[in-house]
Amino acid sequence: FFTQTTAYEMLRSLVGSEMCIRDSYCEIHFRDFGEGISEEHLSRLTERFYRVDKNRSRNQGGTGLGLSIVKHITNKHNGKMKIESQIDKGSTFSVALPIIN
Repeated sequence: FFTQTTAYEMLRSLVGSEMCIRDSYCEIHFRDFGEGISEEHLSRLTERFYRVDKNRSRNQGGTGLGLSIVKHITNKHNGKMKIESQIDKGSTFSVALPIIN
């Protein structure tokens, strides 16, 4: 049984993905349409164990390592990682890895 509010929240948080080739890089983008992340947190999101909302993270689980691992793997492959977010509009997480011929 879903209320209108629950259905709206589910639709807002859907995740989409896209992959493309650009400038000799394979780019992968993941986008959600959730609540977004404040700009003050963006530069720290890839730090090990960093959590934007500690209380929410405890309730939902997780270790705060996911984005740190992605950044480490991306750097090892001479890639680039980018995080963009707007409050009430969602976030986009992008990884670009060089194409090796």
